[in-house]
Amino acid sequence: MTTAALIVAAGRGTRAAGALPKQYAQLGATSVLARTFGVLLNHPAIDVAVVAIAEADRARYHAAIGGSHPRLAAPVLGGATRQRSVLNGLRALAPLAPSRVLVHDAARPFLTAEVVDRVLAALDRGPGAIAAVPLADTLKRAGPDGRIAATLDRADLWRAQTPQGFGFEAILKAYEAALAAGREDLTDDAAVAEWAGLPVELVAGSEANVKLTTAEDLAMAARAVEAAAATPGEVRTGQGFDVHRFADGDHVWLCGVRIPHTHALEGHSDADVGLHALTDALLGAIGDGDIGQHFPNTDPRWRGAASHLFLADAAHRVRARGGTISNVDVTLLCEVPKIAPHREAMRARIAEVLAVDISRIAVKATTTEGLGFTGRREGIAAMAMATVVLR
Repeated sequence: MTTAALIVAAGRGTRAAGALPKQYAQLGATSVLARTFGVLLNHPAIDVAVVAIAEADRARYHAAIGGSHPRLAAPVLGGATRQRSVLNGLRALAPLAPSRVLVHDAARPFLTAEVVDRVLAALDRGPGAIAAVPLADTLKRAGPDGRIAATLDRADLWRAQTPQGFGFEAILKAYEAALAAGREDLTDDAAVAEWAGLPVELVAGSEANVKLTTAEDLAMAARAVEAAAATPGEVRTGQGFDVHRFADGDHVWLCGVRIPHTHALEGHSDADVGLHALTDALLGAIGDGDIGQHFPNTDPRWRGAASHLFLADAAHRVRARGGTISNVDVTLLCEVPKIAPHREAMRARIAEVLAVDISRIAVKATTTEGLGFTGRREGIAAMAMATVVLR
């Protein structure tokens, strides 16, 4: 079963961030969109994601996401309304034929994996589900004079949130039918589903999963992020190890750098043993499986893939957990090729992929004094350590 995520980020609302659309406003060291993006794209059940953006925001979008990601499709242009933006996003996902889709507002940056889990679990039971919270406040209806006309019963009333999840074909069909019928006044995906006759289950959302709408919302969110950043973090350390044998070829990839050589390294991807070990070290630090779990060598998508995509994915996963990469250390074990002439290029490339300062990157090399398979020049091994701080 393939699950897609559609992040709606085409709105032009500027009440929260002045002239800047609120999804691109900064929360601490990152943007609202980047936080939202990180939680969804790094959830293990999400196979592919697409973001609906405004044409004027292309540069802001690319700055926010911070480079390529193996599960991220090209952005799609949104429409004049949220309904049109979602439909454009669904149409863009259609060629990928996902089984189900989660639609989420970019301006809800405090989504948690647990809320995503609950929506997906409900989709196993029915065609639609949304995150929502029961209404806790007393409701008043105002009269024409501005005074209270009545107190309303709040029983069975919920505040809808996102993500809102559906079987893909059913919700695409519902959106297309609503457009054909001229119904462009439906304010969320559940309303489109209801109009089309699809049952939608309510599942527990979170009070923290707020939608940032006003300048006050953004200021409160920024204070929360700053408070979290000021809290002493938990230091985690992970380690990784990888081996690849030599095969016919004229170059090797090591730590993201192409080095001419008498042989290549054999592997399903580009066989960059250094980046593979480092990816596993980062995943180990946050207890999130290993490279083979997330990028299996049985998946044709990763045949010949550049290994910096795997490392970038691991870095996204660290940040989605509220983590900061403190430092990484890679040791290459080989007789050939010589590493010293390429060391600084390797450090720079790793720093670029991880989006950290090069002072936090160490790359070393050693031989095994002619002993073992590396000593016999049959292949290359790599060890890596990574330290992250989780808040």
